[in-house]
Amino acid sequence: MKVINVAIGLVLHDDKVLVALRQQNQHQGGLWEYPGGKVELNETFDEALIRELAEEVDVHATAAELFWQTQHDYGDRIINLKAFKVIKWHGTAVSKEGNQTQWVALDQLMALPMPAANQPLNLQLASA
Repeated sequence: MKVINVAIGLVLHDDKVLVALRQQNQHQGGLWEYPGGKVELNETFDEALIRELAEEVDVHATAAELFWQTQHDYGDRIINLKAFKVIKWHGTAVSKEGNQTQWVALDQLMALPMPAANQPLNLQLASA
């Protein structure tokens, strides 16, 4: 089975977190997700986080710390997921790829349709 390493950023501002809507043609399309993406060959999770945030949502992370990690089996692939709390950043925090983004209050995360791998993270983030 295919194993994919993924780094995502919890970009916080005023007790809200940035989320983006996945394109319909993607795996888990039409669901909300935290910005981030696949770790490329010879790249660390930290490096992937910095690259993906800049590419996807014009967020330039200058400080981040590992907040949560898990492995999730979707049946057709296994995702090794590391979520980093982005402590310091600058940029516009808007999509550079054409998909919708929004700031969501932490206590509203469970109401969003998100990939199954994110549900335990949402609980932990909402209670942090």
